[in-house]
Order: sequence, then structure tokens, then C-alpha cells
Amino acid sequence: MTEPLLRIEDLHVDIASRERTVHALDGVSLDLAAGEALGIVGESGCGKTMTALSVLGLLPPGGSVTGGRIRFDGTDLAAAPAPVLQDVRGNTIGMVFQDPLTSLNPTMTIGAQVAEPLVLHRDMSRAEARARAEEMLRLVGMPQPAERMRNYPHQLSGGMRQRVAIAMALVCEPKLLIADEPTTALDVTTQHQILELVDDLRSRLGMAMILVTHDLGVIAGRVDRVAVMYAGKVAEQSGVRDLFARPRHRYTEALFAALPERATDRDSALHTVPGLPPALTVRPTGCRFAPRCAFATEECRTTEPELENDERLGADHRFACFHPVPATPEAADPAEVVVLPPAPPRPARSTEPLLELDDLRKDFPLAGGPFSRRKGTVSAVGGVTLSLRKGETYGMVGESGCGKTTLGRIVAGLEDATSGTVRFDGRDLAGLDRAERRAHRRRVQLMFQDSTAAMDPRMRVGEILREPLVIQRVGDRAAQEEAVAGLLDAVGLPRGAVHRYPHEFSGGQRQRLGLARALTLSPELVVADEPVSALDVSVQAQILNLMRELQRERGLAYLFISHDLAVVRHLADTVGVMYLGKLVESGPAEQVFAAPLHPYTRGLLDTVNEPDPEKAAHPGRTPLKGETPSAANPPSGCRFRTRCPLAQDICARVEPPVSTPRGSAHQVACHFPLDAERTEEPAAA
Repeated sequence: MTEPLLRIEDLHVDIASRERTVHALDGVSLDLAAGEALGIVGESGCGKTMTALSVLGLLPPGGSVTGGRIRFDGTDLAAAPAPVLQDVRGNTIGMVFQDPLTSLNPTMTIGAQVAEPLVLHRDMSRAEARARAEEMLRLVGMPQPAERMRNYPHQLSGGMRQRVAIAMALVCEPKLLIADEPTTALDVTTQHQILELVDDLRSRLGMAMILVTHDLGVIAGRVDRVAVMYAGKVAEQSGVRDLFARPRHRYTEALFAALPERATDRDSALHTVPGLPPALTVRPTGCRFAPRCAFATEECRTTEPELENDERLGADHRFACFHPVPATPEAADPAEVVVLPPAPPRPARSTEPLLELDDLRKDFPLAGGPFSRRKGTVSAVGGVTLSLRKGETYGMVGESGCGKTTLGRIVAGLEDATSGTVRFDGRDLAGLDRAERRAHRRRVQLMFQDSTAAMDPRMRVGEILREPLVIQRVGDRAAQEEAVAGLLDAVGLPRGAVHRYPHEFSGGQRQRLGLARALTLSPELVVADEPVSALDVSVQAQILNLMRELQRERGLAYLFISHDLAVVRHLADTVGVMYLGKLVESGPAEQVFAAPLHPYTRGLLDTVNEPDPEKAAHPGRTPLKGETPSAANPPSGCRFRTRCPLAQDICARVEPPVSTPRGSAHQVACHFPLDAERTEEPAAA
């Protein structure tokens, strides 16, 4: 057998601070052959990123390798001196970090940053390096690469910045690429483009790859083998198809069960993994997953299981579990099947609309510079008409830049519309005086995407949750503190949390605090803007179940903005699909997902990363192609026509009216809807 390109053997990593030492990795062993792709998955804090950073010696302050070896291409990187590691980084091993905006230098142009590794490692002149950098930007699909060379990171979109990060990682043609959550928080089409790009370049350059992610859909169609990590150890590893078809470790089974795609029906609760991973300040005794496992026995609590092969599944499938999932359905014990309790029946929703938007438009001025005149406008929302009933969830989906968030901010009162009407509970918001507008703010609240940035880091949680009550003069201090305690109970956090700061909570706990903050004034409508986009699958399931439960208890309506179609399909009653400021399709969620009428909706569904290797490889899928046009100069007629496979001359000349095809309960704005007959008269949206 040939020596693998990368071999991690019994790796131990500690992170020491003044107060404590965290045993971040405790005996991790992995192999990676040349040209092979390995996926590493697991919950936040399980050791995925720490394993990747250890390979390059990029541990955080206080971090050190306390045991084991990292052999790469014949060299032990765990014991290598700094000059050797510096020669490896960006040269023979490239890395793409999770957030390209923080990993790119804001003071350097894109061209200088992509060329820098060539100057350092390949002794090229700056002119040669810049020429090669431009060629690399063209290779990663950057539009107008010569012009982009002169741009700074803040002038690019998220997808473009990620392409720059990939170009930097690959410009020296490394033997190994490490990609740490490269598509987190990107919309489905940008995700697909980035992953397709990495696949294509890996094939061309013959690279090996480690793909770190919590998105099981990303893993399913992109890697050869998968390692599932939990609490600093490898719980299971296998070929990707075998793992999805026959997971053996109970933790792997729990992760798959928490996927929205695995829910039996949209009214049922998602499966969740109870509890939290261990803190790892003290090495746990026994199986680390035992406190959260429904099948744990005394043996699991006292003895640590070793990674072992399953002879029936082949030597490549290894897991560390005393009570594994049966290898075949016939071998399953009925007593071991976990059945979730049925969800309470959903209360009957009102037929009266709570929120009505009529031809809503929002334009932003486009200036040429600080001293120049206005150059034009950006059409962020281009005439949206919709209604949302009391107690209903309206899911808004579409690519980044389509206007979803701008629309949500208008509804929440953070932006004023350029034209059109916003009616809430029958009243036009434009006609409200100052006192009435202040009262309206209590009825509509916003749940932000980034819960960390939405909270003042200098304020304790109790102050953050009490602040809206103080501003709105609701009750005295004792009543306000009691209301805060009730909110913490409602979102499943201890009352003692009032004395802690936001940074002392996990990502999932901070999102619970964000939900509590939105509910402080007992609103009737919550605008939830990408509330679970950066959460791992188990925490995501907890937040979605909590939102559904609070909706039942309080009669809440949600305007749920997301690019995750599986989440929207599970949670939403009605779905609206936006493209470049226009609502192109809307209707009951199940109908829109099962039988989309607009080519854009069909393209979005075919672009989704399926958490199933068999579905991911289905030949009938036709993902969206091309780039979204600029909202400053949208196409004439149908705005989607420049990317539409069905476009004809009329699409460029006439904007398609909203119509309701016969036999359908949802509406579409398309001259040539899919598999549907047009009505003779367009219907109102």
C-alpha cells in the first residue's frame, strides 16, 4: 500500500488559558490519499475546524499539539519548525476560511493578495505574479478579472469574495486544499457555483481536499469519504454513500434524523439531539455521547468505545459505539425505535389578513462618489403584492440581493417604502402619526440573522431583554424583570442567564435570546431574517421547533426569510419566491415545492444540495446557471429572462403579469409557466 498524502495519528490538542485548559482534540486519527476528498462533519465545537487548523499549525492563542503526529508528504508537521510550516502554508497546502471578508486584507487590492503567495513561494516577479493572479481569477469564474484585480474586498459580493479566497488558496497549485465551511450563509445558487468550482479545479489539479462543514447536503455530493466528529474524537468514518445509506453510530443517526428533509410531515416536530456537547475542560469518562443518547447503558457511561470495523460493511466503515444502529432494517429491535410524540394540532388560522403589501417598491440612490451627483437608482423591491394572515408563516426565498431583507426591513419599520402600500391589521402605515407608529413597533418585531451583532456586547442579557419594555414604558421594574424571566422560560434558557453577557452563550443559545428579544413586547408578527442560516443541523432543529411551539401558544405570524428551501418547506404555510426585487411565484408551500410553475423556482429546487448522495447525482437536475443582473440596471420585460431556458422575444418586451393557472392554487408571473395552462385574465397577487 502506498503512503497516504496526509496521515493524522492519535492527535491531541489542548487550548490553555488563565482559567482553564480545553482538550479540544483527544486522539484523532485520519488518512487522506492523494486526489481524495474527505468530509468532516459534526456539531459546532466538535473539533472539525481545530483538526483542519492543526494541519497548518494555525492553532488559536494558547493552543498546542500535546501528542500524536501529522505526516504530510513525508514531513511531520506537528513537530516541524516555523520556517517549514511557513513554506507549506499557501504553497503545498491551501486553505479557504469560513469568512472571506475577515481572511482578506481590507487594505490590499484583490490582485495584490492573489499574487502574494507566488511572490513568496515561487520567486516570481510582481509582474509575473500579477499576470498569473489574473489568470487564476479567470479560472475561478470571476467576471471581468482584469477590473477586479484593482478592487478591494469590500467592493465585492460574498460569492465573489469567496472566489478570491479560493484563487489565493489554489494559485500555487497545492497538493491539498482545506476548505473550512466555504459556503456557510451563502444562497443556494452561490453555494452550488462555489462547490462546482472547487470540484472542477480539484479534478484539473489532481488535489486532495478536506471539506469541513455542518451542512450534510454539501457533504453528500462532494466527497469520497466522511469522518463524523463528536467532542474532539472521530465517532464514525466511512465512504460517503455507505454512511448515508447505513449510519452505525447513534450520533450520526441523530444528525440525519434532525434534517428538515427527514420530517414525516410539516406539522410534526423535527427530531433534536437533547442536551449539549461536553465542555471538554475535563476528559469525559466512557462514551462522550452517552449523556445525550437514548440507548446508553452503564457500559457506555464507564467505558470508552474504540473505533472498530464492521466486517459486514467492509474495513472502510468504522464506528465507536457499543449499541450501534442495526446494519440492516431486518435486524432492528422495535424497542429501539425512537418515536417522537405527535405535535399538538395547529390552531385554526384567521381568514383575515394581518399584513398586506400592495405594489410595494423601494429604490436606493446610486451615487458616484462623496462629491458627485446621483448616478441612478438600485431597484431593491420592484412592486411586490402579498398578504399574510394572522397565525400564518409566510416563507420568503430567493438568491442574495433579490430584495428579501429589504422587504422585511420595510415591514418592520426600519426602512420607508419609495411607493406602494403597507397595511397592518387593515391600517395604512403611511397614515400613522408619531404616537401610532411607536405603538405599531410593539406589534412587529425583527429577528436578525446574526444574533451576536444584534446584541450590545457591553450589556448583560437581562438588560438587553428588558430594554424594549423600558423604552415603551411597559410596567415597573419588578414587572419588567418578571416578564424577562418568563421569556427565558419560554425559550428554554435558565433564569440565571440574565447576569451573563452575549459572548458567554453558544450560537444556538444566542439565537434563542434573539427570539426572546423579538417576543419581549408580545408582537403579532415576527420578521425572521435568516435566523438559522449559520447553525448546525441539531441546533437548527431546536430553534425551528421552538418557533413553531411559540407560534401555537401565542398565535404569532412569521415572515420567515431564508435561502434554505428545506427549512422553508418544513415551516411555512405560504411561500413567496423573489427574483431581483420581483415576486415571481407564490402559493401554498407544498404546492410550490411539489409543482413549481416558474422556471426560476424550478432552478432553485434543482440547485439545492440534497443530503442524499443518490439524489445529488440524479441526472434530471438542472441547476441555475449564470449571474444575477445588477439591480441598478435590471433587464427589460421579465427580469429573469437573461438566465431563463424558456425565454422568447416577448419576455424582453413585456413584463409578465401575475396569473393563476387553471387547476392551481398558487400564482406565477411568467409568460411560459411550467406544465400549466394560463388563465385568460391575470389574477391579483
